[in-house]
Amino acid sequence: MGQRRVVIVGAGMAGVQTAVALREQGFEGPVTLIGAEPHQPYDRPPLSKAVLLGKAEGSAFEVDFESLGVELQLGREVTGLRVDAHELDTAQGPVPYDVLVLATGAEPLRLPGAEGIPGVHLLRTLDDAQRLRPVLTEQHDIVVVGAGWIGAEFATAARDAGCAVTVVEAADRPLAGALPAEVAAPMTAWYAESGAVLRTGARVQAIEPGAVVLSDGTRVPAGAVVVGIGARPATAWLADSGIELGRDGAVVADAALRTSAPDVYAVGDCASFPSARYGARLLVHHWDNALQGPRAVAANVIGTQPAVYDPVPYFWSEQFGRFVQYAGHHGTADRLVWRGDPTTPAWSVCWLREGVLVAVLAVGRPRDLAQGRKLIEMGAALDPELAADPALPLKKAMTGA
Repeated sequence: MGQRRVVIVGAGMAGVQTAVALREQGFEGPVTLIGAEPHQPYDRPPLSKAVLLGKAEGSAFEVDFESLGVELQLGREVTGLRVDAHELDTAQGPVPYDVLVLATGAEPLRLPGAEGIPGVHLLRTLDDAQRLRPVLTEQHDIVVVGAGWIGAEFATAARDAGCAVTVVEAADRPLAGALPAEVAAPMTAWYAESGAVLRTGARVQAIEPGAVVLSDGTRVPAGAVVVGIGARPATAWLADSGIELGRDGAVVADAALRTSAPDVYAVGDCASFPSARYGARLLVHHWDNALQGPRAVAANVIGTQPAVYDPVPYFWSEQFGRFVQYAGHHGTADRLVWRGDPTTPAWSVCWLREGVLVAVLAVGRPRDLAQGRKLIEMGAALDPELAADPALPLKKAMTGA
């Protein structure tokens, strides 16, 4: 298959790593990487940290695309796909492919009624981060809408910059969509400790010049508003392509990350995949998925050693002076085990299913995360009483250890 042309749509982590993995695994045919943004391909996590705070100008990947023989087409938005013709549509004309990899990532959800209002920001792209940087420098009163991962990270950066910060969250707690109530509850105190105000059960009714109006009539001063209410797969352009999309908007991929169309793969934030490990279809919007998935795609494109993609999902977040890590998928768990006191700076939570460790959340306990991730990969059973002892290494809590 040496000279088949591989075209990758999306120049974020998943797209770039797919190109790199193809070359690392010996693919010698032409590879084209298409990105909608004009910037050199860059990493996203620093946007809410170093780039936002002015400690770095950008976060371009240290990849020499020329020496890899990867053709970059930047500032080129793909608008459609015709699978029968094996062609992509763009404003600059069609792009033919032999093998196509969809790696378009996710796009932030917008706050209804906030479109086009001055001073309302999203934080997803390098341009977003650069627009927000002077907002922090000028120490505006900032309202963050959404107390999820990105909202907490932005609130942390804004407090570090000396801004007054109010976070408004429609749910009754932070991270309501990501963690069970009892696990998220201790995180509520982190906001006040940092000097940020957290208002839960608070819905935005309107955004006016200088203020956010909540549904109960409260007016919260706002020199700037940052919206962080989640993201959805960037797949609207595939609506008429014949590619199967799930109700969540994700491209439906199989265990080899193949889509419903021949010679088309999908990877990263834009794709869901079946997990035999968890007995569920997973949609993982995190950096590690965009790093690991491309290796499976490359192996399956080349075809010499086909790969099944069934990872232990992993992510981390830095917020309010804490390093939070998570591995696994707790959706099917039947037991929760605490390791340590959640009112202290360091604690962990383990989720078990029929005694087997399926997920772990670690706050300031990186060893628990590292050991827990390996135990999940092994399918190891834990003794809940031993696992609850924070002084005992997690691996020592294995049944029969």
